[in-house]
Amino acid sequence: MLPFSIELKPGLPVAEQILFAVKKAVVGGQLRPGDRFPSVRVLSQELRVNPNTAHKVIAALVNEGVLITTPAVGSIVAERAMGGRQEKADLLGAELERVVVEAKKLGLTLAEVQAGLGAHWKKLGGK
Repeated sequence: MLPFSIELKPGLPVAEQILFAVKKAVVGGQLRPGDRFPSVRVLSQELRVNPNTAHKVIAALVNEGVLITTPAVGSIVAERAMGGRQEKADLLGAELERVVVEAKKLGLTLAEVQAGLGAHWKKLGGK
C-alpha cells in the first residue's frame, strides 16, 4: 500500500499527477521526514504505471529535494521537504494554473472564477 493517495485522471500526464500527489502528502503531513518511499518497482505495480514513469517520478522528487536516495536504504522523505509556506504556495500555484486554464477555455471571467472559488471556500467551512 502506498503512503499517499492518488486517483489518476485522464488528460493529465501521469507523472505530473503522481508528483503532485506525493508533494501534497508531504505538505499535508501524510509523508513525514525520514519516512521510506516506495521503490520504483512498488510504485509502478501499485499505480499500474510503466516502471520508467515511476523512475522519472522518483528522480524528479530527488532533484527537487523532496526525497533523498541512499544505497542499501532506498528513498526517504528529506528533512526539509516541502514544509514551508513558500512550498505550499508553489504547490497550490500549480493547481491554480490548471483552474485558470480551464476557466479560460470555458470563457469565464476573473470575477466568475473568484465567485466560484469563494462559494467552494464557504462550502468547505472557510471564512
